[in-house]
Amino acid sequence: MIQQKKYFEDLEDVLHIVQSYSKFSDDGVSVLGSALAKCTNLLNLRLDLCENQIGDQGASALGTALANCANLSNFTLDLGKNQIGYKGVSSLVSALANCTNLSNLKLHFICNEIGTISGSGLGSGLGKFTNLTNLTLDLRYNKIGIIGALDLSSSLTNLINLSNLTLDLFENQIGEQGVSDLGSALANCNNLSNFNIDLGLNQIGDEGASGLGSALAKCTNLLNLELFLSFNQIGAIGASGLGSALAKCTNLLNLELFLSFNQIGAIGASSLGFSLKNCTKLSNLTLHLINNQIEQLEQLKIKRKCLKSKRLVTFEIHFYKWW
Repeated sequence: MIQQKKYFEDLEDVLHIVQSYSKFSDDGVSVLGSALAKCTNLLNLRLDLCENQIGDQGASALGTALANCANLSNFTLDLGKNQIGYKGVSSLVSALANCTNLSNLKLHFICNEIGTISGSGLGSGLGKFTNLTNLTLDLRYNKIGIIGALDLSSSLTNLINLSNLTLDLFENQIGEQGVSDLGSALANCNNLSNFNIDLGLNQIGDEGASGLGSALAKCTNLLNLELFLSFNQIGAIGASGLGSALAKCTNLLNLELFLSFNQIGAIGASSLGFSLKNCTKLSNLTLHLINNQIEQLEQLKIKRKCLKSKRLVTFEIHFYKWW
């Protein structure tokens, strides 16, 4: 009874701190972390610290404090739109690795200042979360580049228990090589059943698209897949290669492909649709092919080709322009 009372007193301290700050700085988030460190029995925690004034020092202090929450199983942290660089993110993630009971982790770092140098810290820290089954990592608009993608890839190789993975890497200058490294890592995630990745605006090109597809074909337990590859200079060859590779995902049930604003053309789209008919268990398919140089007559032909798959329960294809 005394222990329970102490637990609620600790939570009251946390709530009081949250209510006292309109904007968290490094000092404020350090105070918050110190209070959370006393809540050693926490199992589930969600912290929304988006759009504050938190830098490396605050992120590092928060991580050090949360490392005391040894029983934490489910954790969501939103630090988007702060001023956190590679040092802060590396320290935070490395400290969280001490929470060995974590099975569900969501980290949101959209619009920070991580950059390519983060390669040596973010990935090595994530690689220690060997018990994770569900991971969401949001790194949009951070310019992690090829080096950052390579390091992230090395960490994914160690997460052998992952079954659900969401990676948001929109506009990060990853390029063809970065996607290749990511693909190689994903091929080792044998238990992956649900995968969502946003690689929009990363200049991955034909080889990047084809290579990613080939890697995913090795994820034999994949059931649900969502790929956002819009704005990536993908042509007919890339679309065809992607389709041929995904056709080998024999257990795939649900697929949504975002390929808008590329240069796929009618030939590429037709080849993609033809290949996907070979996904023998596919029941739900959505294709986004907006602004891909496909004439209206060809659009109808592509639709008919996709609809020949008798296994599909729902099918959507989008060709329309946004203006």
